[in-house]
Amino acid sequence: MGPKRDDNHEQRRRPRSLFTRFLGDRKGSTAIEFTMLAIPFSMLVFAILESCISFAGQQVLANTTDDIARQVRTGQRRDLDKETLEDLVCARIQFMVAENCPGLIVDLRQYDTFTKAAAEKIKYTADNDIDTTGFDVKPGGKGTKNMLRIFYKWPVMTDLMRRSMSNLKDGKTLHFASVTWQNEPYD
Repeated sequence: MGPKRDDNHEQRRRPRSLFTRFLGDRKGSTAIEFTMLAIPFSMLVFAILESCISFAGQQVLANTTDDIARQVRTGQRRDLDKETLEDLVCARIQFMVAENCPGLIVDLRQYDTFTKAAAEKIKYTADNDIDTTGFDVKPGGKGTKNMLRIFYKWPVMTDLMRRSMSNLKDGKTLHFASVTWQNEPYD
């Protein structure tokens, strides 16, 4: 007859689950290690999510700018004023931003040459906000050179990421899109 089996000994030798071991460890080192890894991992996840959502918002803004510029270039939109242009943009981007598009800034002007349009730079105020001095909505007629710039003050949603992702004074990121073109000889 062989050695007698000890059932309790078999149960003690079975590997315990990770959760059971975590709860059973009373030394505290497991909890400390978990915390040390959880914080950077959470920050990485938040950074990825924040960047992806921000990138999607930027793409929607760029597509909207292209579409509205095409409508002006072809003569479909001839008499735009600031409110109408803002309404057109807001209708297209509102699903990505807050209602009534707070932080939306538009600038549509005619230029004598493409060189003058290209020289138009984004300026910031002393307190790190966008300088809208000279912004207007005055598209030119057929054959004129125009530039449409759309800006949106994108809110950074994650507090942990606000310091590293924002570039405006109020903790927001400036998204913008720009299109320069010459109007077609529409009738």
